[in-house]
Amino acid sequence: MANFNIGRSQMCVDEQGNPFILMEEQAAKKRLQGIQAHKANILAASAVAQTVRSSMGPRGMDKMVVGPDGDVIVTNDGATILEKMDVDHHIAKLLVELSKSQDDEIGDGTTGIVVIAGALLDGAMDLIEKGIHPLRIATGYEKACSIAVQRVEEIARKVDIHADDGEALKKAARTALGSKVVSGRKDQLAKICVQAVLAVADLSRLDVNFDLIKVEGKVGGKLEDTHLIHGIVIDKDFSHPQMPKVVNDAKMCILTCPFEPPKPKTKHKLDIRSGEDYKKMYEIEQAYFRTQIQHIKNAGCNLVICQWGFDDEANHLLYQAGLPAVRWVGGVELELIAIATGGRIVPRFEEITAEKLGKAGIVREITFGTTKDTMLVIEGCDKSKAVTVLVRGGNQMVVDEAKRCLHDANCCVRNLIRDPRVVPGGGASEMAASLAVLSAADQEQTIDQYSMKAFAQALDTVPMALAENSGLSSIGEMATVKGLQETTQNAWHGVDCMQVGTTDMWEQSVYEACASKCSQLRLATQVVKMILKIDDVITSADVMQ
Repeated sequence: MANFNIGRSQMCVDEQGNPFILMEEQAAKKRLQGIQAHKANILAASAVAQTVRSSMGPRGMDKMVVGPDGDVIVTNDGATILEKMDVDHHIAKLLVELSKSQDDEIGDGTTGIVVIAGALLDGAMDLIEKGIHPLRIATGYEKACSIAVQRVEEIARKVDIHADDGEALKKAARTALGSKVVSGRKDQLAKICVQAVLAVADLSRLDVNFDLIKVEGKVGGKLEDTHLIHGIVIDKDFSHPQMPKVVNDAKMCILTCPFEPPKPKTKHKLDIRSGEDYKKMYEIEQAYFRTQIQHIKNAGCNLVICQWGFDDEANHLLYQAGLPAVRWVGGVELELIAIATGGRIVPRFEEITAEKLGKAGIVREITFGTTKDTMLVIEGCDKSKAVTVLVRGGNQMVVDEAKRCLHDANCCVRNLIRDPRVVPGGGASEMAASLAVLSAADQEQTIDQYSMKAFAQALDTVPMALAENSGLSSIGEMATVKGLQETTQNAWHGVDCMQVGTTDMWEQSVYEACASKCSQLRLATQVVKMILKIDDVITSADVMQ
């Protein structure tokens, strides 16, 4: 038998002279099959769940994530932690995506969903070792999930979101903010969130357009200085220091064309051989600038907002003409200003008319601290309900975390406007669902009863983690509260993390949207089912290296 080397493979010839190729890479590939594949997948996913478990609840710990460039993030938001972590394992990445999908769909509950999924996989591992087929475990989990969701919907209470100046919405926002870095100011921030969401909410369609809520951060000042502005804030200032700092009854021209003479689009060279030629060119340029400014003045405009920059010549002429101007405004901000003020974005000076001008009650420049950082505030926009939350903080990390917290709270309020049913926090919903699933498992005749019991046990992980993170006895606290739920037939008893003195979550005003909890259970079960169906993992040599 002859053989010839071809790259990383071998060409061989058998006794009859038939050629065949031996591939070297096949030996380098790593392959996990059957129960070994299941165990490896479950262990990887459980490691991710364990990472975020300690950040659950109002007493949860924060995580510091240091990026490859040395940038530091301090947060306890599950989706942010997992997104910034450098996760290589293919199954662990599924849990990162699970957290992201909960964040995109609901906006809150990103830590809880990963903890539940991790607990479900741990339960599945025990059942697989007992010899139960993974698909039977998945079927049992599916049955248990539908029972748990049904029980959560049964214990939900409908709240009146308009009563007492939106008090129910404020309580839900406070619950979302209670587990965050900003929990010390949760009352003030919850009020800001509710005002912001209600200002832009379309109550006829029960929907909220988050594009109209702009969250702008500015380092400096205290977290207490965070406030809501009924208008738009842009991180710019007037282009000339002597332009007026306040423009009342603003009629603004929103431009996407630059203040400069036209340039040929092809390569060009201009030869100026005499002073007269230079003077002539200067006069043409001046005439061009004056024509542009005249177009603006003829339309009755008293404020110019331009997407592009303009040189000192144009800036001086605008100041002389008494036209305050703002330059280098981003495209997204430009669109938001146009929507809010009812103006049209104008691409050419010749097209400017009075009908295309945006209108606002007042445009003013505000300064911060001794560094004289400036921002522009556009208020009194009658065409739109756009609002801006201006977040202050001692450093950039606090400002960034406050912005993430406000996003979660805004989502929580939005969910209640869509569906005004609330379920208890403090692990009460999970314990009620766990009891319902256990009761159903006792009635189940098939082998699915074992996976249903494992599902119920996995749900108990949430109240146990909450108690553990609060410095309480995890098993003891959960057993006490479960006993209360069964004796009083009130499913609103949960873990008293803050040691208020009562376990009734309704009295503590600790509740969240029913949609959020149902989404957690459904999404976690779906991902666990998908992981359990994988029984063969082939890793190529390149990935192993």
